[in-house]
Amino acid sequence: MLRVPSVRSYLGSRFFSSLARSLLHATIAWHLWKLTGSYFWLGVIGAVEFLPVIPVSLYAGAFADAHDRRAIVLTTQAISLLGALALAFTSGSGLAFERESVLAAAFVLATASSFENPAGASILPGLVPRELFASATVVSANVRNVASVSGPVLMGATTGSFGIPAAYGLTGLCLATSLLLLSTVRIPAAERDRAQAVSLAAIREGVGFVRRQPAILGSMTLDMFAVIFAGATAMLPVYADEILGVGEVGYGLLSASMQIGTMAMAGLLLLLPPIARPGRALLFSVAIFGAATIVFGLSRSFALSVAAFVLAGMADQVSMVARSIILQLSTPDRLRGRVNSVNMIFIGASNQLGAAESGFLAALTSATFSVVAGGIACLGALGIVNRRMPEIRRYRIGPPV
Repeated sequence: MLRVPSVRSYLGSRFFSSLARSLLHATIAWHLWKLTGSYFWLGVIGAVEFLPVIPVSLYAGAFADAHDRRAIVLTTQAISLLGALALAFTSGSGLAFERESVLAAAFVLATASSFENPAGASILPGLVPRELFASATVVSANVRNVASVSGPVLMGATTGSFGIPAAYGLTGLCLATSLLLLSTVRIPAAERDRAQAVSLAAIREGVGFVRRQPAILGSMTLDMFAVIFAGATAMLPVYADEILGVGEVGYGLLSASMQIGTMAMAGLLLLLPPIARPGRALLFSVAIFGAATIVFGLSRSFALSVAAFVLAGMADQVSMVARSIILQLSTPDRLRGRVNSVNMIFIGASNQLGAAESGFLAALTSATFSVVAGGIACLGALGIVNRRMPEIRRYRIGPPV
């Protein structure tokens, strides 16, 4: 698989684009915090970045199925590159509208990302044989995980040494590298020759396909509810400060522990045989994720809390890989962009709603009740989905659709 130049170039492009995205997200948050010193404005960034997810993703999926997907990614990354350079120019300028320019740039960059995601995720199945796709998914996930962890670290080092404009400039360099690598990827002729009209009927066709495929709909739904109910990351500051009493350093370790688990499992999956029954793997991983969340919620030991979050990260990685295999291999190529766009909506909604659910429930009860109840609800959702959609546990990698 990695002997194919186009696969190497695609993975390299995904690494630098993911690195740029995580670097940019961390820099924007830090930039706005230094400008305002307000928790409220940090919340505004989350809302601004979520606004384009649903409307843009649906259209972007249909657009990706009707046009050259590589050209779409190249265009959106070029827009992001211009946005990063604009932020490098305006940051620290002392302009009266600097805060507003950061928010406007965050919205534009989130829109570009929402447009890019369905097209970018739909390219890989056309580059590798079907029997190697499970392994390719693991490699791609590992590449993105390393990039996602590296981005905030690079932001801190670059900003501390050279200032915020340098971090934006480094983001631009990463995006330029991604563009260069992606431009060398050789796309099959069927991909390049797309030139169709985008219509509401095309969007409905993609949504309708997901609704008619229990394995795809079930895997998306299960992952969404697992993150909404059992996503405990919003409670980490409370646990670090009030429950475990480990302060800022402990908070940093807790925040990194899930990503450490994710990276560890991604590396382990590279050494193990490809997942032959992704549906069963998805169900087991969600069960472990929910159980690990309950352990974390009840734990009063810092070491046990870190271990529980590492385990949750490992389970989350298996869930992501299994869901990706089911989605990509159950979807005809002509619909992959639209189906991926629906998946991006599920992912975006779960992250935002999960944080809101944890915070609101904790305010009404307690942080411990919020986390433990979320883990129990995750297991309950698993039981319901497993019972109502048995196609998930029966799913095997079969012939092309």
